[in-house]
Formats: sequence, C-alpha cells, structure tokens
Amino acid sequence: MSAPAPSPPIGLLLREWRQRRRRSQLDLALDAEVSTRHLSYVESGRASPSREMVLRLAEQLDVPLRARNTLLLAAGYAPAYRDAPLADPAMAGARQALEMILAAQAPNPALAVDRHWQIVATNAAVAPLLAGIAEPSLLAPPVNAMRLSLHPGGLAPRIGNFVEWRSHLLERLRRQVDAGGDPVLAALLAELQALPAPPRAVPTIPALIPGGVVVPLVLETAAGRLTLLSTTTVFGNPAEVTLSELAIESFYPADPETAAWLRSI
Repeated sequence: MSAPAPSPPIGLLLREWRQRRRRSQLDLALDAEVSTRHLSYVESGRASPSREMVLRLAEQLDVPLRARNTLLLAAGYAPAYRDAPLADPAMAGARQALEMILAAQAPNPALAVDRHWQIVATNAAVAPLLAGIAEPSLLAPPVNAMRLSLHPGGLAPRIGNFVEWRSHLLERLRRQVDAGGDPVLAALLAELQALPAPPRAVPTIPALIPGGVVVPLVLETAAGRLTLLSTTTVFGNPAEVTLSELAIESFYPADPETAAWLRSI
C-alpha cells in the first residue's frame, strides 16, 4: 500500500492562494501588516510563519475555513476551525436553525446545499417540483442540485429557458472553481458542460426575464408555466467549517400565476 502524498509546504500553498486572488506580495504584505521581505521568505520556504500570521494572511486572502485548516496543518499547527458533519450531535443547533430557515420560506421552495452542491435539506415545497423525474438515480442521495438541474433525465427538459439557465449555473460554478480551485467542483463543471441540451432548447425571448435584470428559472409543469426568481443565503461569520460551506437556495414567484400555484400546494 503506497504512502499518502506529502502535503505541499505552507509557502507554496500561500503563494497559490495569493496568485488565485491576483494579489501581489507588496499588496498582501501591506494589508496583512507584515514586511514584503518576510512574506517572500515564507513563500520561498526560507522562513516559517507563526500561527497568527497564517491566520492573518488567510483572512486577507479570503481563504475558506476548510482551506485555512489545511494551511495551519501545513505550517505545523493544529486546525483552528471545527469540522463536524451536519449529522453530528454537536451540530444540533445548526441543524435546527437550518430547518427553521427552510420552513420559513414556505410556500416557496428552498433547499440547502454543501460546497459541492449536494442537497443536504429541503422544505416541503421542493418535492412537487421534482415529481416525475425521468432518471430516478438523480434523486438517490446524495442528490447534486447542479446535476439534477442540467441532466437530460432531470429537470432540463422542463426548463423553458434552458439555454439561459444553463449559462447562469455554469458561470456560477466556473467562478467557484476559479475562486477555490476545488478539484471536485472542477470535475462537476466538466461533466455538466458535456451534457447534451434537451431537444428544442433555444435562447428564449427577453420577455421571460422580469425587468431584464435577473435570470429566472422557468419550469414547464402540468399546472402550467412557473417562473421563479432565485436567491442565495449564507450564514454570516461562521466559525465552523460545515456551516461556512452551506448555502440556502430559495425560489420566489416572479408572477401572480406562480405565486398562486405555490400557495395551492
């Protein structure tokens, strides 16, 4: 059995994050209140950063909490942020808060996703929108919200503005990959880009976009056309890895007909 690959040195990791954020050494050093020379030494491996410096640089670079723990470990320090699965008893308070937020969105659909777009919780208004999905395996846990939306066996054939919605989702995913370099998200992006479009998927007329300022989700259902506007909510100032990676996707009616249908279910 081969030994696991050694972790990259702290200097290399810091330089990768600095370059990903398009920051110069001088710019970062000024904001973090360290000397440019010392930062250069840290990145080259000629100096070891203190725990406080690692956290200060990570804060200035807006490094996600999970990756901050990785930086600390690479520098020889213990992780600073707890990383417990949502099902852990220690996360009971977070689960309760999440369930309350989702329930409060009713009758509007809302779901919570993790950093890889796996659905971890939904409210009752989501299930009616997913009834009759052609490919049951897409609904087998863990359900990936991006894959469910764009797969030809998922919601894709029902999306009336598929070209625009697909472009919106892929651009959002592409920004996440660029910002964090997550290989799982990069693989998901490549997979979704390769999926075929449903038959008759063509750019829709501008009138489908209310006010021309947002891209709605237009669903064709047995009850008629539903037009939904989406918002994303994250927890403010989280100090726990799992909570910091959760996002709540809520969908609101963009017209009276959609609002009436949501109230009816």
